[in-house]
Amino acid sequence: MNILVTGAAGFIGLNLVHTLRAIRPDATIHAFDRDSDPADLDRYAQACDFAFHLAGVNRPQDPADFMAGNRDLTRALVDALERHRNPSPLVLSSSIQAALDNPYGLSKRAAEELVFEHARRTGAPAFVYRLPNAFGKGSRPDYNSVIATFCHRAAHGLPLDVREPNRLMTLAYIDDILDEFVRALDGHPTRDGDFCRVPLTHQAPLGDIARRVEQLARTRRALLAPDLSDPLTRKLYATFLSHLPPDDWRTPLEMKTDERGSFTEFLRLGGQGQVSVNVARPGVTKGRHWHHTKSEKFLVVSGQGLIRLRRLDSSEIISFEVSGDRLTVIDIPVGHAHEITNVGQDDLVTLMWASEPFDPTRPDTFFEPVGES
Repeated sequence: MNILVTGAAGFIGLNLVHTLRAIRPDATIHAFDRDSDPADLDRYAQACDFAFHLAGVNRPQDPADFMAGNRDLTRALVDALERHRNPSPLVLSSSIQAALDNPYGLSKRAAEELVFEHARRTGAPAFVYRLPNAFGKGSRPDYNSVIATFCHRAAHGLPLDVREPNRLMTLAYIDDILDEFVRALDGHPTRDGDFCRVPLTHQAPLGDIARRVEQLARTRRALLAPDLSDPLTRKLYATFLSHLPPDDWRTPLEMKTDERGSFTEFLRLGGQGQVSVNVARPGVTKGRHWHHTKSEKFLVVSGQGLIRLRRLDSSEIISFEVSGDRLTVIDIPVGHAHEITNVGQDDLVTLMWASEPFDPTRPDTFFEPVGES
């Protein structure tokens, strides 16, 4: 299958090209962009079995370039398809602004009309999408996405400028757009009258979006796991991370070390506790305490260990041999003295989850030997 993608170096186009190459490895992708030879458009229009027309302009220096970049390029594409008698389905990435009478909206509406006329003349399927505000990885700050601008500024520690906090935004995430485009490619677009649409979108006031992005930046700096139960927040977080500069990808952790090994807090999970990494030297035993309310899970990921537990009102000791060679999670119930011993020759590395973050004012940790070693 030959697939033409115009605007292939743009935000949506580049994501689409990467996706098509991943899910349609046998397809030939003809990528056309502003730096391509104009003659390539004619060759690709002759060869393609399906066309995604995503190219366009939305912030030219000269307003006259709106028509050149949106209407005229669309005309060149449909003329080429008709010249080669190619009835391939055609997806047009339009905009909700096509309903407005500003220069950008007028140029996008003119492109829509050309595609609809092409479909009437030739019978070729036409899928015209009036996309709302698109966001996600690869979107450009200070250009085509206020979400990208917010995420970029937050990722670089800059304040967010929110001029219309009550403005209700309709948003389409890039992965949801791509899912719909693939449905169109497979002949199952989501139709809404003459137009097609992305069925999954989100609405939120601009000020609320800014607050979410700022909170995501704060939680990351504090080694807090964000609450991603809301789909929009989850997509905002992915977009925010995509704008982090590489120097900020690495976060050094505070390691509490002594002759026994080390203990390092990795991530606080809000209401779901915290995750830490415990390292014990050969022959070292750690723990020998119990908790009132704090429960834990131990997962040895490297080395050989022995976990022993005893209920406070019992002399019975329950033991578990654990090893990084066979990953096993051991629950540490409350009211049980517990310890972990490195019985191997190498460091014992244990991933530990606690049901609540450590609070030095109320540690809920009480010394108690498990029994004779």
